[in-house]
Amino acid sequence: MIADKDLLSMQYARILAENAREAQRKLAAFSQERLDEIVEHVAGEMEEHARALAVMSFEETDYGRREDKLAEILFVCRRVREALRGMRCVGPLKYDASGNILEVGVPRGVIAALCPSTSPVSTTIYKALLAIKSGNAIIFTLHPRAERCMARAIDLIISAATACGLPEGCISYLATTTKSGTVELMRHPAVSLVLITGVAGMLDAAEASGKPLICGGTGNGPAFIERSADVRSAVRDIVFSKTFDCGIAPSAEQCVVVDSRIAEETRRAFEEEGAWFMGEQETRALAGVLFHHDGRRRRDMLGIDAPTLARRAGFEAPAGTKLLIAERKYVSDTDVYNRELLAPVLPWYVEDDWMHACEKCIELLLFDRAGHTLVIHSRDAEVIRQFALKKPVARLLVNTPAALGGMGMTTELFPALTLGSGLAGHGMTSDNVSPMNLVYIRRVGYGVRGAEEALHAIDAPAGRNDSLDAPAGPEDRLETLRRLLREAVRALSDAEQK
Repeated sequence: MIADKDLLSMQYARILAENAREAQRKLAAFSQERLDEIVEHVAGEMEEHARALAVMSFEETDYGRREDKLAEILFVCRRVREALRGMRCVGPLKYDASGNILEVGVPRGVIAALCPSTSPVSTTIYKALLAIKSGNAIIFTLHPRAERCMARAIDLIISAATACGLPEGCISYLATTTKSGTVELMRHPAVSLVLITGVAGMLDAAEASGKPLICGGTGNGPAFIERSADVRSAVRDIVFSKTFDCGIAPSAEQCVVVDSRIAEETRRAFEEEGAWFMGEQETRALAGVLFHHDGRRRRDMLGIDAPTLARRAGFEAPAGTKLLIAERKYVSDTDVYNRELLAPVLPWYVEDDWMHACEKCIELLLFDRAGHTLVIHSRDAEVIRQFALKKPVARLLVNTPAALGGMGMTTELFPALTLGSGLAGHGMTSDNVSPMNLVYIRRVGYGVRGAEEALHAIDAPAGRNDSLDAPAGPEDRLETLRRLLREAVRALSDAEQK
């Protein structure tokens, strides 16, 4: 008998959700210290398998670079693990001077998690660590392009976690993944939160599920090089960032805006760092192969190096080319270079000054409503301040490679692979997602005054008496006299008419 894959996936989703709900009830009784032990053990075990998983991820998806996949996995197993140490997410969080509990962290319950094909293993490990740390159960759906590497990673996580005492069913995955099954999972009553990274095609369904949604992904993030910047340093940062994992890191630059006063110097610096400014013919040729005619992204043009991109577009880039640059003037719905380019390609804009650059950056950020990340290279504190105040963006990075700075590798932002863009896009937070986004805070209020005292303080603030039976003041008495005189005049007038 041939099974219906959609029905099978939906049924499996229901079973996993119900099992996870029962398992999470057991997990909710775990102390923070016990959860921390599991986190440490799982992170350590996954670090041992990092290299093999990085190779597996690259070979299955054909996106990015093996070395950078490994760097991302180690970033999670080491840097994220360090950030989680000592953090309290569940149980008592805050006390007053008398030792009374003021705040309690409460797990949300069961999380439905979707991970991207661009960084499937590192994101999966990261989300699993956050779920364990915050006392939540988590159910993954496997990305169709990364099923084997994700399943292998989750199997290793489950093995390590259960060996350390995690209840069975707290971590699981939908082995038969279909869109219908994923929708069924997100809508299931047992699921309390949906956590999506880089799977834009499921956002509408996630929002329609009626569940709280945390969404992370990439966006049309500009990099602005202002006239006071250290140009050489800024260009090195941008080239390194945009070529890291072939441009698919979640906060990597998507375009560059340059102050006209330093445009020629910046152009030379880019060329010296391996960037090639395409001519009009090459720019059109590349634009023609980045997307299908119906607007869908060409998957075979995503996450590959610049020379390969050029060859697939029908031209040869000079030897040593790391980055392709397309010179643009305007932001337009018909220009594919204004879309999210998950590749070592940068549109190039030149503006007269920082104020015009500010407007261009806002225009670019609002083009796809992501409001994700903006980076500015500047040594002018006031310009940086104005950008921080005015940009519709979740995170502003200053003088750092955006791919690494956004995820907290070169900045003090929380180390994360799910970078919220809730400010202008989807989801309920613009944070670098941490375990604190996966709990809610129960606040405890102790009585400090009696009811009569509290009501008296409201009724008579600052010596005033505003009660309904209070004697009238001079203004009230004058208004009453005026009313009585008006009524008397009307009465006399009526009498004369009779």
